[in-house]
Amino acid sequence: MPRSVNHVASRARRKKILKQTKGNWGARRNVWTVAKNTYEKGLQYAYRDRKAKKRNFRALWIQRINAAARMEGLSYSQLIGLLKKANIEINRKVLADLAVYQPQAFKAIVDKVK
Repeated sequence: MPRSVNHVASRARRKKILKQTKGNWGARRNVWTVAKNTYEKGLQYAYRDRKAKKRNFRALWIQRINAAARMEGLSYSQLIGLLKKANIEINRKVLADLAVYQPQAFKAIVDKVK
């Protein structure tokens, strides 16, 4: 008696991954073993880069705050130290946004802590 194999489920599982690899070049898109490896590696990159994105944005915000602070005669570390001493809790994302898009508001914050 032949063994029972659920071809419907295994085909659906493969189709799901092959659909995810659409847009890749050559065998990476349509050969099952290569496509599966490509898909899994892509998930690894996505996981890693979600973490890296946070680091990159924090670095960008610090650079922007530093540039704006130096225009006001302070360094980044001096400004952050003064903000902590004055108990002004404002995160780097908002501070960088103010520095770029609303320089008057950033200047007002710097003047308050000086």
